[in-house]
Amino acid sequence: MYQVNCPACGEKCGRYGKTKAGSQRWFCNRCKMTFTQKIDNKTKAFHLFLKWLFGKETQSEMPGEGRTFRRRTAKFWEIWPMPPKIEESKDVLFLDGIYLGRKACILICCDEKNVLGWYLCRYEHSGAWMALMKRIAEPRMVVSDGGSGFAKALKAAWPNAEHQRCLFHVFCQVRRYTTTRPNTLAGIELYSLAKDLLKIKSHEEADRWGKRFVDWMKRYQKFLNEKTIDERGHERPTHERLLKAEKSILKLFGENTLFTYLEEELKADFEPPATNNRIEGGVNSRLRELLRNHRGLSIERRIKAVYWWCYMHSPEPLSSSEIIKIMPTDRSIAAIYQRMNERQKLEKSLSIWGDAIVWNDFHKVDKSFRNWD
Repeated sequence: MYQVNCPACGEKCGRYGKTKAGSQRWFCNRCKMTFTQKIDNKTKAFHLFLKWLFGKETQSEMPGEGRTFRRRTAKFWEIWPMPPKIEESKDVLFLDGIYLGRKACILICCDEKNVLGWYLCRYEHSGAWMALMKRIAEPRMVVSDGGSGFAKALKAAWPNAEHQRCLFHVFCQVRRYTTTRPNTLAGIELYSLAKDLLKIKSHEEADRWGKRFVDWMKRYQKFLNEKTIDERGHERPTHERLLKAEKSILKLFGENTLFTYLEEELKADFEPPATNNRIEGGVNSRLRELLRNHRGLSIERRIKAVYWWCYMHSPEPLSSSEIIKIMPTDRSIAAIYQRMNERQKLEKSLSIWGDAIVWNDFHKVDKSFRNWD
């Protein structure tokens, strides 16, 4: 049975005749208020917009066949879905960035179930990571792929959180230097070590792997120190790519972020992950599929498409009607910036060094008179 609730108190309402226009009138026994219910076409159009955005259909396949659909949903491209503020601490958080263009990167933070935050920046740096982390409560453990500036931001924003570097990204970094078919024996052994890194399940296996890596460095130290004279007569390392792979692993040993997932204190409360697969496979891959299904969007709309997907997969997204009313739009943001610019111009126009008019210079005050009312 169709039920209508009072917009003021939420009480169940009954039918109360019709208006001259033929619309159904409703009456609330608690508030003694009569009203007519309006059809919310904006909400229906918004659901249609999200259905197209998260699906594979083209605009010509949607109701309206292209032009009408674009006209009905154009206003939703002006909305900016904002991330929530997470005050509950989580056990594990996964952080990564996805690039949408040459100077457009969206940093994303998620847990095992939901997307908790996102931030738009030109590239990955410590300031952008800190802006993302400040809205989220400090977790016990963080898993990341080692983006630039992340370590610095982690120490400042979440100083007590344990950091685990994604082992799959470590393997990929070594593979990029050695390739899958190394030409040297040292490269073959280092590539094999990188593959074995993904199989470590205990502290004993981690210690054995560390000893194998140290033995590899000792055996090939002379080989790695070989130099080559280039065309300009400058001396360069002959096996520069192997040296870069070696330094990348040594850096992780120094930061102590390679085997954080094996710590007993963390394993006693939950199962610490060793890779960033949750955000790579559960978030980034879905976002790339979304952008691939709707390729041809402008960079601004690609950013907003990612924002919409992240917001609708956040812990408690608002209802469609509330989203339309509350979320900022291009116009509201432009108005805020305009007011800020006008205020800055006004402050700059005021004198700083005493050129402004002083009231006492034009009015004489009798300091001896003290009988004020």
